[in-house]
Amino acid sequence: MENIRFVPAPLKINFSEIGEDDEKYKREFDKLVSSDEDSVGQWLKLAKARGETSESDQVLLNLIVELHRKIDDLTAFIKNEKPVYLALEFKKDVESIGFEHFKLIEGGLRQDVRYYGRILMPVFPKREFPFFFRALNKDIAEIVLMHESDIKDWSTYMSARERIMIREAKALKGE
Repeated sequence: MENIRFVPAPLKINFSEIGEDDEKYKREFDKLVSSDEDSVGQWLKLAKARGETSESDQVLLNLIVELHRKIDDLTAFIKNEKPVYLALEFKKDVESIGFEHFKLIEGGLRQDVRYYGRILMPVFPKREFPFFFRALNKDIAEIVLMHESDIKDWSTYMSARERIMIREAKALKGE
């Protein structure tokens, strides 16, 4: 545990102990990845797989898909349709993250207990990452299951936070 590399990350996490009944958490975990797959996003993936977008501007296509999702979100808001997530017992602040770990500011975890959590990540597109984790001690947890696309975005976010730390350290040294 002493060789875990952490970087500061001002995030908030909601979580609950899994206990014996992990089926409801697994169901929400699976639902949250499929909720990212709207019809336009699915169409874009299939078009990319068939090579139909090779001549297109990929950034522009992704922005258009994201605009479509925003319109869907606005429509749901106007219709007062809200996604229903499981009520999670705890809400804590994250102090820092590692590639497969995170550390809470005030602790509150029970060692070797399994948890399910959601964390709102400031990535594009902004979304909640669902994941399962195990407490290594009262402050530090190890992520044991996260969606593949979320793992990539988590790692990208951590790398960006590392670059920020390096720039801040250089600025303090006057380089």
